Amino acid sequence: MANGILAASQIEMLSQSGTGIVTITPPATNTNRALTLPDAAGEVVTNSATQTLTNKTIQGGALTLATAVASTSGTSIDFTSIPSWVKRITVMFSGVSTSGTSAIQIQLGDAGGFETTGYTSGSVQPAAASVSNSSTTTGFLVTVTPLAAETYSGSCFISQQSSNVWVESGNVLRVTAALLQISAGAKTLSDTLTQVRITTVNGTDTFDAGTINIMYEG
Repeated sequence: MANGILAASQIEMLSQSGTGIVTITPPATNTNRALTLPDAAGEVVTNSATQTLTNKTIQGGALTLATAVASTSGTSIDFTSIPSWVKRITVMFSGVSTSGTSAIQIQLGDAGGFETTGYTSGSVQPAAASVSNSSTTTGFLVTVTPLAAETYSGSCFISQQSSNVWVESGNVLRVTAALLQISAGAKTLSDTLTQVRITTVNGTDTFDAGTINIMYEG
């Protein structure tokens, strides 16, 4: 060993203080490798070269934020190309408003398109004087009966219960009136979830204010 570097013929085993040994196998090429022991506190071995992962799938444990969409026009806002490994989707509303009084809802889609039937969904608006509620089978309700001049902010969580069964729970604030919209529901898709649509129950009211975004995780 010269200058602290072991020649290839010497890199076979290093004795420890105990009975165990550490075996180091040199590369089969003439490419140099640099290993630092230790590199920093808590790190045992590092490789100074940049590493590339090939044919590897890393999923789960991280939150992926999509690109926020301005909800200022159109009858629906779509988020597509959701990965098949996703287990939970958060739909987020910030100052969202529509042109009419039809309730805002979320619809799920798969390879066959968006599914517009078969939902079990309800939303309630508690208030001091009275309680308003609504239900539908065409999507996950986000609001009860909105006002055209009102805006809504909050989140709805859509989670995979099993296979293609998805459940929803949400809390969205009716901003000016300071009234909470509480929702819940369930839906069984015919295939793997790949997309999410935000629209209204009547499908004709248009969005005219705010932004909508989704975040998903595995």
